[in-house]
Amino acid sequence: MEKTLSDGLPLPQRYGAIATIAIGIMMAVLDGAIANVALPTIARDLNASEAASIWIVNAYQIAIVISLLTFSFLGDMFGYRRVYKAGLVCFTATSFLCALSPNLEMLAAARVLQGIGGAALMSVNTALIRLIYPQYQLGRGMGINSFIVAVSAAAGPTVAAAILSVASWHWLFYVNVPSGIIALLLAIRFLPPNPQGVRKQSFDLPSAIMNALTFGLLITALSGFAQQQAGIITLTELVAALLIGFFFVRRQLTLTVPLLPVDLLRIPLFTLSLCTSVCSFCAQMLALVALPFYLQSTIGRSEVETGLLLTPWPLATMVMAPLAGRLIGRFHAGLLGGLGMLLMLTGLFALAFLPGTPTDVDIIWRMALCGAGFGLFQSPNNHTIIVSAPKNRSGGASGMLGTARLLGQSSGAALVALTLNLSATQGTQYALIMAGCFATAACIVSSLRVTQTLPES
Repeated sequence: MEKTLSDGLPLPQRYGAIATIAIGIMMAVLDGAIANVALPTIARDLNASEAASIWIVNAYQIAIVISLLTFSFLGDMFGYRRVYKAGLVCFTATSFLCALSPNLEMLAAARVLQGIGGAALMSVNTALIRLIYPQYQLGRGMGINSFIVAVSAAAGPTVAAAILSVASWHWLFYVNVPSGIIALLLAIRFLPPNPQGVRKQSFDLPSAIMNALTFGLLITALSGFAQQQAGIITLTELVAALLIGFFFVRRQLTLTVPLLPVDLLRIPLFTLSLCTSVCSFCAQMLALVALPFYLQSTIGRSEVETGLLLTPWPLATMVMAPLAGRLIGRFHAGLLGGLGMLLMLTGLFALAFLPGTPTDVDIIWRMALCGAGFGLFQSPNNHTIIVSAPKNRSGGASGMLGTARLLGQSSGAALVALTLNLSATQGTQYALIMAGCFATAACIVSSLRVTQTLPES
């Protein structure tokens, strides 16, 4: 059957468009990772405590969570290209502010603004990919996107260490300025407009406020729990999040085009894919947060050895994600996702029951198995989430994808804190077993999708 080229961008423009997507997402993902490595250095330089310096990371993450769905809605309303360009301007300018910050308070405030810019980039990222690639090559586009995210996540600690070895921590943020300017120039030249034009709908401010409060309080509660915040404060935040969330969802059910796209949850394939995404990212975060504690505290590996032993995971994801993208359309996403999660759960349980004195090879093949499984799962799953939604709701679907990822990651980090508090000696093993259980749930849910078909070929 002849493949139509009526949708997507022609090849010269497509390369420019995917380049601006790659640069923007790479900056947003890297800035979520590189600050972690520099926290002790920044805390010393700004005369802040280590506990207070955590807000350099938390401020960025919370800002993304509370604004992601709002920008997704605005993308459907005003155009994904406009939101993406605004995100580039905001992210680039606030990166400069981060670098100029003379104290922790100003840096945390600048990180909030930077997180808002990052949310604008992440919210319409996959929606733009749907416009950039022809339908029959969309799987390849999703694979490339997953590859870029995996490379950025894997490179975060290395990039941070390289910059800090030759310059001050300020350059962790300065480097975003030329990259952001290049990405903005490419966006102006190459990014496509929404094919149906902007949507005639109104923005519901109360929904945006309730969305920010619901997800902000939820992530703050999970983060506070992970940092052993007073129980009454965590409980209050959690109850407030659930209460506001109840009224938030009830309001969305009354709107024709809701900010939180609960109407998309009526699509079984969309809902199953979202659930699979939350479980998989929770499993991944449980493992990647717990493993450094295990490698250093339990079996006595150094920081450098720990970094090297963790590397096979993202490397395997980098290799597998583009390959999985090419398999989309040939095999059902539920089958690919189920197989990927089967590999991942096998690797996770194998890590949980490592021998008492494991060799490097014992650790490396298990890490690679987990990473390969996640890479095989991620591209088809992201593709299904986007394509199962109507094309004019791609922004909402993209926002839900990002929200699912962040909720899974935040929950996984909090669960690691729980297991370590329950048992200082066996906590990491409990976390890995729990990660295997979440991967098992993701495998089962993904397999349930095999009976579901996409609404468009």
